Amino acid sequence: MSRQPAYDLDGFTELAGELVDRIPPRLCRNLNGGFMVLPEAKKEDEFYIMGEYLEDPILGCYIVFYYGSFAAVLDDEPAEVWREELYETVLHELRHHLELMAGVDDLAREELEELARLKGK
Repeated sequence: MSRQPAYDLDGFTELAGELVDRIPPRLCRNLNGGFMVLPEAKKEDEFYIMGEYLEDPILGCYIVFYYGSFAAVLDDEPAEVWREELYETVLHELRHHLELMAGVDDLAREELEELARLKGK
């Protein structure tokens, strides 16, 4: 029998806010859409998407975290595992933003290479 997830949607949203508040404001410059948590899971093929950096002509640049993906992947892991995974996701998506501001896309290239390796197994 599976336990309840360490965080419900409200608790996860609160945790995301705490972790995002640790980021120096200068690193969030031009992240005009901010950060948001969506309740759903997002998948690409068999891989869950934990977060995304998005650019929209109306909403601007923003970062989304998918609570449902965390719940699916982390299931009954303890709260500390959720915290670590979310913090890594915050930093990962922020790196996408900072690279865009710097005119590079190294992280996207690294992700494509890793995905090709995983699919090649």
